[in-house]
Amino acid sequence: MAGALSLPNPTLENLTVEWAFSGDANANAQVSVRYRAQGSATWSAGMPLRRTAAGSAADFSWTTRHSGSVFGLSPATTYELELTLTDPDGGSEQRLATARTRAVPAPMAGATVRPASASTLAAVMNAAQPGDVIELAAGSYSGFTVARDGSEGKPIVIRAATRGSVVINGEVGLFNRNHVQLDGLTVNGRIRFNGSNNVAITRCAVNASASLGGDGIVTYLRAENAYIADNVVTGTTAWADSSLGVNGNNLGEGILVTGPGHVIQNNRVVGFRDGISFLEGSEAVDQYSIDVLNNDIEVAADDGVEADFCRHNCRIMRNRITNVFVGLSSQPGLGGPTYFVRNVLYNVAHVAFKLYRESHGDVLLHNTVVKSGDALGLYAGVPIVALYSRNNLLIGGPGGTYGGYTNGSGRVIDISTLDTSSADMNYDALGSNTGSFGGRLGSTSFSSLAQLRSATGEKAAVEVGLGAFAVAPAFPSAAMTRYAVPDLRPAAGGAAVDAGVALPGINDGFSGSAPDAGAYELGAALPLYGPR
Repeated sequence: MAGALSLPNPTLENLTVEWAFSGDANANAQVSVRYRAQGSATWSAGMPLRRTAAGSAADFSWTTRHSGSVFGLSPATTYELELTLTDPDGGSEQRLATARTRAVPAPMAGATVRPASASTLAAVMNAAQPGDVIELAAGSYSGFTVARDGSEGKPIVIRAATRGSVVINGEVGLFNRNHVQLDGLTVNGRIRFNGSNNVAITRCAVNASASLGGDGIVTYLRAENAYIADNVVTGTTAWADSSLGVNGNNLGEGILVTGPGHVIQNNRVVGFRDGISFLEGSEAVDQYSIDVLNNDIEVAADDGVEADFCRHNCRIMRNRITNVFVGLSSQPGLGGPTYFVRNVLYNVAHVAFKLYRESHGDVLLHNTVVKSGDALGLYAGVPIVALYSRNNLLIGGPGGTYGGYTNGSGRVIDISTLDTSSADMNYDALGSNTGSFGGRLGSTSFSSLAQLRSATGEKAAVEVGLGAFAVAPAFPSAAMTRYAVPDLRPAAGGAAVDAGVALPGINDGFSGSAPDAGAYELGAALPLYGPR
């Protein structure tokens, strides 16, 4: 029986869809998605919703539902959605819904600009009204706390008169604030926005300080709908074996959020324990509808992106992650879907994906990984449930031990605790620089591509090597080397070209007979990573 439908916390380019249901004991009902901009006559197909069975992990629980995202939309646009639930056993239903994506945050048109200096800033801020722009003159400032709110369409904006000319030494604090924007500031310290909603932090340079915990841009309390974009966030953690792991000599979170609706986009984050992260355990509150897009992340001594304790529809997309201990973490996903789409990972010392603590509902699409050790090694020790994988390009090679953890021997896949009854993996391009092709999925071991295809769900997998790339990268055999970022676009005629499968709303407009495996389509320009 179909239940309540909701579209919580739209972001700038993606919509979340949650449709509760009951019954369907044989789990064969599906929900197809079509969408169009309001007023358009043309419908587009979206990726079908994922079926999420009720469950629990790490003291969290969730209910049965169909859940998923509509991707790649335009900001500030109203969309119509047509959702069709089809159950071969009866009970089919169609629902229509509308939702509007958020606009890119900007000052109010015609806003009053109020100049301020180090000596007048406190007075100017205390007198600020919704819609005001506080423009800081060049110079050095002490840390400060913002004590005024804007309103919808009328944010209070604090910006540098000239980007980079304003240096703030200490913390910029936004505590329980609404509709405040920070732009173009250099902060030697951190920006903290605990409990704040609808804030924007853009085009800032944040240089973390060990005296303030080593963090960059963070909220340690539930916040909602932040926009954190085009910043350069630099930490104090070095790329060294002693830095690695949760107990290593590392410090700080580059960008950290909890709460729903955040957009973390086009930032460069270097030198932290975790590059971009969510809160964990009892501190994790309402972590859903979060976008982590087009960030350039390097030197993360624990996780490049720690998307842990995502309830559903966290979208980790088009990030470039280089020289990290763990690439992408979902420890655990709380039912899902948690989407990892078109990310590029190079020189990951331990595992590319950390789907641990009984993670449920992770979705891996079109990612490219080149690393030492096992290409896709998941050493969870507990079941990995409802994993969905398509069109990834994953290459491993001879391994080693880093931070006290082995990264494997160069198998193409090693997931011994995969719950194969709920997993759906296919069309992945896999390889190893060892010259062999072996691994295991659940209890099934294989030593050739033919055995992988015949004995597992990877019926359309292909074998690839470094020659799959137009410019063959150096194999990152010495993980503690700080490698330069390579270009991992595919080679014409290479094994990854046309090796994937069509996924509506994900790889529309592909060239050739089928989509290419990996993050890049042949002939496509590189995405813009980091500040625009």
